[in-house]
Amino acid sequence: MSDERPLRVHCFAHAGAGISSFAGWNRGLGPGAQTVPHLLPGRDGRRREPRVTEREALLADLMGHFTQDDVAGSAPYLIYGHSLGALIAYTLTRALAEAGLPGPALLVVGACPPPDESLGLSDAGRAPDEELLHLLGGVGALPAGAQPGGLWHRLVKPVLRDDLLLADALRAAARRPSPAGPLDVPVLAVAGRSDPLAPAEAVAGWRRWTTGPFALRTVPGDHFFVRGRELPRLVGRASRVVRRLAPVAAGR
Repeated sequence: MSDERPLRVHCFAHAGAGISSFAGWNRGLGPGAQTVPHLLPGRDGRRREPRVTEREALLADLMGHFTQDDVAGSAPYLIYGHSLGALIAYTLTRALAEAGLPGPALLVVGACPPPDESLGLSDAGRAPDEELLHLLGGVGALPAGAQPGGLWHRLVKPVLRDDLLLADALRAAARRPSPAGPLDVPVLAVAGRSDPLAPAEAVAGWRRWTTGPFALRTVPGDHFFVRGRELPRLVGRASRVVRRLAPVAAGR
């Protein structure tokens, strides 16, 4: 295994976030796997770029990363998406299938009900501030001490609003039939045991969204269990299974 390239785990974060949630993942994944976090436009190092709120703009930004030789070749890879990121991961996986390109060996979706189930926050992108802040506070997504006019309201809230609009657009697009037919990629769905937004019984609905193998797992934590230790360990174990079933060619 030492002379093989690590299996890549492409990661997409929740609404309003950059990629910091995945900063410690390589240690948790264990040997043979490596994170590839994808930063969306309009935040952190891409903050001057227009944010995306529609499926077409999102795919225009992402598809090039998955048509390069190191992805579109024989090496398997995983995609993990958390909350909004789960919808992005599913959208991307379906778009790759529609383009006739190799998709992930495993799609992992966390903290997100499937597109045919309601998610309160994804409907709140156009809600008045008072309603939006109430919803965010209820799921622990509003930082303590965030005051109107402060840094969070000026820098994070606009990103979060646009991300919620993107989530709503992706859910609507996913409900339209795909020209490639139903997705046949193996799916692992992960729920936080204390997640008020996406409990395990809702996350289990992803079973309807693939004709491939499906598994549901729960981990400790609330909606932001992506920051905990158990999720990267779980994804790391899954990546080792993928490597055993479809070994990465040495030297790639």
